[in-house]
Amino acid sequence: MEPLEHPPASPLAKLQVISWAQVQAGQDWIRSRGLTLAQAFVLNYLAGNPGAIQRDIAQATRTTPANVSGVLRGLEARNLVERRVESGDERSKRVFATDTGIELITGHEEAMVAADESLLAPLTSTDRETLQVLLDKITADLPWPGNP
Repeated sequence: MEPLEHPPASPLAKLQVISWAQVQAGQDWIRSRGLTLAQAFVLNYLAGNPGAIQRDIAQATRTTPANVSGVLRGLEARNLVERRVESGDERSKRVFATDTGIELITGHEEAMVAADESLLAPLTSTDRETLQVLLDKITADLPWPGNP
């Protein structure tokens, strides 16, 4: 990664640069598998929630069932997910990630840990402990993403 021409001056702006680098690492990993962010999210969701219905996937991805339908079509075309009719009711389909789909997203967490390690590489173990204490103080009273 190339150094910024005009590095941010404030500590929070520098945290944004770190966050951006994490996001980029995640997106690069996803793209290297020929997936979009939405496809990777859906595959990951289905790996943890096999047999989900399209409405649940839409809620989890915070999008519309129509958008989810398009994502699922793309994943089905690559044999990464399959929809199965439940109890003979053609309107009630459950969605499952295939073994190929699960295999494709396996390793994402490890890749992100490696990216974090790369970002923290310039720090000694004492620096890391100090950083953790400071970040704990800053985030102690902040709401976590996804929690009301």
